[in-house]
Amino acid sequence: MKQLRTGGRGKERKTRLAKKVVVGMSGGVDSSVAAWLLKQQGYDVVGVTMQIWQDEDSSVVQENGGCCGLSAVDDARRVAWEIGIPYYVMNFRDEFKEHVMDYFVAEYLRGHTPNPCIACNRYVKWESLLHRSLAIGADYIATGHYARVDKLPNGRYALKKSVTSAKDQTYALYNLTQDQLARTLMPVGDYTKDEIRRIADEAGLPVAHKADSQEICFIPDHDYAKFIEENAQNVPGPGNFVDKNGVILGRHEGITHYTIGQRKGLNLAMGRPVFVTEIRPETNEVVIGDGTDVFTDYLVCDRINWMSVDGLHGEEREIVAKIRYSHKGAPCMIREIGEDRVECRFLEPVRAVTPGQAVVFYDGDYVMGGGTIL
Repeated sequence: MKQLRTGGRGKERKTRLAKKVVVGMSGGVDSSVAAWLLKQQGYDVVGVTMQIWQDEDSSVVQENGGCCGLSAVDDARRVAWEIGIPYYVMNFRDEFKEHVMDYFVAEYLRGHTPNPCIACNRYVKWESLLHRSLAIGADYIATGHYARVDKLPNGRYALKKSVTSAKDQTYALYNLTQDQLARTLMPVGDYTKDEIRRIADEAGLPVAHKADSQEICFIPDHDYAKFIEENAQNVPGPGNFVDKNGVILGRHEGITHYTIGQRKGLNLAMGRPVFVTEIRPETNEVVIGDGTDVFTDYLVCDRINWMSVDGLHGEEREIVAKIRYSHKGAPCMIREIGEDRVECRFLEPVRAVTPGQAVVFYDGDYVMGGGTIL
């Protein structure tokens, strides 16, 4: 096995033996290797899986528990035994329901398309887990995310992109706070996925070749509309497809079935490709347009979280912004236009700017900050 890299603050911390770190273990290869790496670096490692499933029926939990279901617990427990670390399951059902599931439903009813993983990272995997970890005497928490944490010359902590752009997860972590970052270790960010699997294999970890989880853990069948109907009251029913001038084009199944940029599943015979360009919950309308209508060079976001800086202080900055997890990023100018509000003007139009999604600002390899698209 090649020599292990620690990177950033990890180089300093390696000499501080017996610092206690709680590792959030999902039962996957990434978090398993994170725990193994930290144990090798001399940390007092404790493994924890966060119990988030809402159903008490074990067969349902087994089938639908996603990254934190019963199979995840079994895998994480076996890894912890192999590494030789204590392992616990902590109940985070209430936190997960409030900050992730209820938030997900409420945003869809507003005509937005939320990112539940971002909410889970901020309020469950960090805020709640960190609070409980500190209560049991831990110094840090750690995860298997592909990202790195650095302390910058200005004294602030910031996320730095993973060494592998193909797996970089900084976008989904943009709203972690300074206090959270100061107590976070991300050892996996210094490796590629192939390297992580090779480490797991050579370390004898039983999840070395386990497939990655791809779905939203609480909606494994991807039927978001069905989930919302089962978990909310007064869900809007069918309404009108309209063009940007309000002309009725047909009937839709309900606004929770659609997102900006969507083309498939519209069941509209228009004789040409058409796309969702806007969702209007106040009138229960879904606006339809051509391919050019889903491009824009402008957005406004709120719920800002600054990371590498503490704000723009009246300055306009050119940065690279990502408007979704899979977006490669595009150059834009940003400026503050009020308290907790930032305007982004892209140098070239970008496709499908979607209310409810995050826009994340990058200054080189570092996350400058981000917010929620309005």
